[in-house]
Amino acid sequence: MPYCDSKENGARIFYKRFGHGSTKVLLIIGLAATHDSWGPQIKGLTGATEANDDDEAVTVPAVGGSDSSDEEAQDGIEVCCFDNRGMGRSSIPTNKSEYTTSIMAKDALALLDHLGWKKAHVVGHSMGGMIACKLAATAPDRICSMALLNVTGGGFQCFPKMDRQMLSLALRFLRAKTPEQRALVDLETHYTNEYLDEHVGSCTRRDILYQQYVKAISSTGMQSNCGFEGQVNACWNHKVTSKELDTIRSSGFLVSVIHGRYDIIAQVDHARTLAEKLRPVARMVEIHGGHLVSHQRPDEVNQAIRELINASKFKLNPEEWSLQEERQTAESPTGTSQTNNSSGASNIVTAYNLLAKVQLCFLYFIGIFLMGFEHMRNILKTTKPVKVAAANS
Repeated sequence: MPYCDSKENGARIFYKRFGHGSTKVLLIIGLAATHDSWGPQIKGLTGATEANDDDEAVTVPAVGGSDSSDEEAQDGIEVCCFDNRGMGRSSIPTNKSEYTTSIMAKDALALLDHLGWKKAHVVGHSMGGMIACKLAATAPDRICSMALLNVTGGGFQCFPKMDRQMLSLALRFLRAKTPEQRALVDLETHYTNEYLDEHVGSCTRRDILYQQYVKAISSTGMQSNCGFEGQVNACWNHKVTSKELDTIRSSGFLVSVIHGRYDIIAQVDHARTLAEKLRPVARMVEIHGGHLVSHQRPDEVNQAIRELINASKFKLNPEEWSLQEERQTAESPTGTSQTNNSSGASNIVTAYNLLAKVQLCFLYFIGIFLMGFEHMRNILKTTKPVKVAAANS
């Protein structure tokens, strides 16, 4: 089995490699997911559906080589995906302190060393995007480019858009004890209802995906409580400092912030803010989809990743790269150009942002209350007096 030993707390990281070529891509998955979630990107980038042999020799990309653009166009791609600590076949530390995005970034760096990859294009989804940011800030010389899918800045930004649907999903998620229950919740948090209700033959996508999710969750097993709590702890405590943002901006690699417009987990406004902070090396790519836009719109996501890789190969100027974002997001989902310069729209946006901040404060206090309630309930359980039967005289 392909495992990498991390220097952080002796964790073992399970990984798989697909495809061949001197272009290396490291895929970092998000919360409560395994490496298998990268299926559409693996196939789209490499064309491979089967992993490389476990005992296949690991090759280090040659330094230098031909400058022919034809050879670069024909160059293959090798990707590596892995299970983060706390999930799948990787180690599951029991202490929450062993789960931070910085520690998990060191796991990813250890994997790059293990593979012999001097540099790689890094793609992270959700929590994986947070880990990617820490990796880029810690070891910028190992990064060719960075794609951040459906990512936020961590902390309060991890709170989803709060409405009746989200509250229902949160309760169902906490109560889910079987793969069937978990699959139903995951579908509604990962995709838009519009997409799930589309018919494919005689069935809806919801029916088809439900069967796939139950099968996948059953094969990998439900995530352990300590693994889930540890990964949530990593997201909650994640923050990219101003110094780290400066490091990423000044390191010379390009960044794509790719996001589903209708993501109810990681709100798109937070991704826009991150892209703005990383300008001019970053551009924002908004796609019609939900949190798992990499599955809902795989062709568009794969195209955005390929554009990033090619722009990095041809050393595109950061200003030119960020200008592409302006042309792209000026289009609606149907491809028609939209402009809105009215002051009224600006006021609406300002009011919306203010309401969002109020909402986050409200959610914070609700979260504190719920955690306190759960803590008190656990204490009462342990201190509840035990009934003793009266002794016979």
